[in-house]
Amino acid sequence: VQLVESGGGSVQAGGSLRLSCRASGYTYSSYCMGWFRQAPGKGREGVAWMRMGGGSTWIDASVAGRFTISQDNAKTTLYLQMNSLKPEDTGMYYCAAKVGSCPGKTKDYNNWGQGTQVTVS
Repeated sequence: VQLVESGGGSVQAGGSLRLSCRASGYTYSSYCMGWFRQAPGKGREGVAWMRMGGGSTWIDASVAGRFTISQDNAKTTLYLQMNSLKPEDTGMYYCAAKVGSCPGKTKDYNNWGQGTQVTVS
């Protein structure tokens, strides 16, 4: 299983970014996938999750109404659309995948990408 994130960058508060996570090496539709972030000095937290194939989604309250998770028609790429960004959204963003229940616990995700940095000033 390989996950490759892209789309991070530096934006001003109120701006938008779209993160992408390209997945390969497994049956994409059988997995639960999520976007997680880690701010400097803080633990990793989940922000959005999707049951691939079925399409059910979950959004953390901290980003509800601003972030949207989606997949492409080919079901090989996961997206995170981030609008109305705030300085507290700054951090390294990771996508991750696991089998079984969704969204589940962060510690249960065993496939992680390398991360993409988001900086909001």
